[in-house]
Amino acid sequence: MKKGTLLVISGFAGSGKGTIVKRLLSEYDTYSVSVSATTRAPRPGEVDGKDYFFVTKEKFEEMIADDEFLEYARYVDNYYGSPRGYVDKMLDEGRDVILEIEQQGALKVKAGRPDALLMFVMPPSVREIYNRLKKRGTESEEVIMKRMHQGAREADVIEKYDYLIINDDLGECVRNVHETVCCSKYAAVRNKELIDRIRSEFNDFLNV
Repeated sequence: MKKGTLLVISGFAGSGKGTIVKRLLSEYDTYSVSVSATTRAPRPGEVDGKDYFFVTKEKFEEMIADDEFLEYARYVDNYYGSPRGYVDKMLDEGRDVILEIEQQGALKVKAGRPDALLMFVMPPSVREIYNRLKKRGTESEEVIMKRMHQGAREADVIEKYDYLIINDDLGECVRNVHETVCCSKYAAVRNKELIDRIRSEFNDFLNV
């Protein structure tokens, strides 16, 4: 069984990355979403092992010490992290595992896992980012402008991602993401086992 691809998706606020992930899960049977661990209490209806792995602060810090996270961060006195063991299990089963995380976490994953595929999702223009945030009707103008300033900072490191995906037409965007994941499976960095096997076969054939 061919190992799955670790797909890391980030994007500006209003880019639609969450909707893209939901469409990938509903339209293709190869994807799974990584379940994060957190120290916050479960909210009504949340299920341990499905929505999050709910752990104590002490347990989470033990996991940090044992290098059990691909990435982790602390927000408002709670930890959140992507458990390495869970992700690797899904990848070994041939699943393409999606991590929908912010840039800092994405670059941490890439540093530790060079074979991870990083995608940055964005609308076709800055004005469209603003329009989408405004259209939500859930945030004040002050909060929207804070998100726009955050977007400007995020734009400074987009080149560190492998691919830039424009979300103008949602259906086309989802197809582009899936096709990019499919093509990426042929990249040399994601076929180390095959390369090592071919080298070994050459050595055996030539009696090196």
